[in-house]
Amino acid sequence: MGIADSAVEVRANGWRTLAALHGHIEAALERELSREHGVSAVEFTVLDALSRQDGWHMRMSQLARAAALSSSATTRLVNRLEERGLLTRVLCADDRRGIYTELTASGRSLHRAASPTHDRVLEASLEQAREVPELAPLVDFLHAPASASAAATRR
Repeated sequence: MGIADSAVEVRANGWRTLAALHGHIEAALERELSREHGVSAVEFTVLDALSRQDGWHMRMSQLARAAALSSSATTRLVNRLEERGLLTRVLCADDRRGIYTELTASGRSLHRAASPTHDRVLEASLEQAREVPELAPLVDFLHAPASASAAATRR
């Protein structure tokens, strides 16, 4: 095996590890968010992305990128959330072709209620993953910036 082959294998192994960690976290989030709040993990991701916007809105294309969905999947998801009264669409005032998506009061309320569950499950999933030897280095890497930032703040 040459150096180039080794680099490819390292990247492939890194990708498999990342995919495994993502799957582990996604499954836990899906189960708990659905059970406790009646919202899927991707629905929460959309609510969360919208909650972070100044003025509470995003273009559909921005929302698709934030949720890592295709344009058509985003449209279907937005339709479902709109039917549930969690968000609404409005025309862009300066570009009549543009459509913004924004949270309704119900959407903001659901996001506020579900956020602690999301955070708790994410932290618990990362702690569980730390016990898996193949995932532990990635979990440690994810925690490293937070630890470095906290140490810098204490100085």
